[in-house]
Amino acid sequence: MITVVGAGTGSPLPEDVADGAALVVGGRRHLDAVRLPEGAERVVLGALAPALDTVAEYAAKERPVLVLASGDPGFFGIVRALAERFGPGLLDVRPGVSSVAAAFARVGLPWDDAAVASAHGRDLRTAVNLCRAHPKVAVLTGPGAGPAELGAALVGDGRVLVVASALGSGEERVERVTPAEAAARDWGPAVSVVLCLDEARALGPVRSVAGPRPGPAGWALDEAAFAHRDSMITKFEVRALALARLGPRPGDLVWDVGAGSGSVAVECARLGAAVTAVEKTPDGVERVRANAAAHGVDVRVVHGAAPTVLSGLDDPDAVFVGGGGRELPAIVSACARRARRSVVVAMAALDRVPAAREALLGAGLECDGVLLQSSRLAPLPGDVTRLAATNPVFLLWGVRPGSRTDGTEEGGAL
Repeated sequence: MITVVGAGTGSPLPEDVADGAALVVGGRRHLDAVRLPEGAERVVLGALAPALDTVAEYAAKERPVLVLASGDPGFFGIVRALAERFGPGLLDVRPGVSSVAAAFARVGLPWDDAAVASAHGRDLRTAVNLCRAHPKVAVLTGPGAGPAELGAALVGDGRVLVVASALGSGEERVERVTPAEAAARDWGPAVSVVLCLDEARALGPVRSVAGPRPGPAGWALDEAAFAHRDSMITKFEVRALALARLGPRPGDLVWDVGAGSGSVAVECARLGAAVTAVEKTPDGVERVRANAAAHGVDVRVVHGAAPTVLSGLDDPDAVFVGGGGRELPAIVSACARRARRSVVVAMAALDRVPAAREALLGAGLECDGVLLQSSRLAPLPGDVTRLAATNPVFLLWGVRPGSRTDGTEEGGAL
């Protein structure tokens, strides 16, 4: 049996926890805090693979192994690696209080509706995009992905950061700072977890399912669900296929370029993605903001003309281009060069299709597309119904070769 014991925040390990163990594995501070039995081997956790190899040697000889960890070792901890290598049946896990639970307790907030991301040894962008999209996020930090880096990415997004350091120790600190203040400081190695809060919405409604609020029961909403000008809105049939090709999900960043009413931006945000809407007209900017507020989602709105304004934005996972006029080829090209996964382009004019397709192919994306034509049921006098045709729309999409489309995350888990 491999016993895994978590040192809960504020609950130190008992000195005799290692009694009977032939091998004790853990961080240096945990090993220094316990009494090792005579003859027991001690392995300081650094690189994981050599430590697991040593555990395997003892397990093969049926000699007892103790692994010491912080907090709840089954929550972004070593239990995953041990279970994958040795099987869950060989593990006796005794969790402590996780740093996430302790941090939320310190600020008096429930966390059953929080999103939790680990940036320890992972790309920080997933955590950043979760923080942009959700009102309550906990980020487990690591070297190069701490409060300063997180704060720098979130300046201007209307969030407050709670930086919890050395939880449970005599040096514990829990500080509320703005992203700009976080970015300007050197926080050192003692940070346990960072909470990112939209304080106005941090107390969400009571629900029966833990985690961020579930995705919507439906999408491709009727045009009447959005404020728009003179029917200048992506029709729901087009929006449905566009969303399918964009694949917005928590942790993603989506651009909606030439956002107009922002219907695509809002739908992507409802599906959990962080969204930046680019719109060049002042009334369009206000319309996007109003539609986002009406649907209770966060959409960052950038006022400016593409492609020039795109240079100041973070690289997106997916892009929807719904406007562009004569600049469309340049806009599509700029988006396609920077999109990590896909670009979807909607066009009403046949003349613009070849140039948009060439821009997608020229950026190395695999291109496909359709002409969408639909006829909707429409009432006639006398309680009868006719078919009313909508304007045809060309939808092109480019997908970067090798990008993941199966719903799994690249570069680590949330």
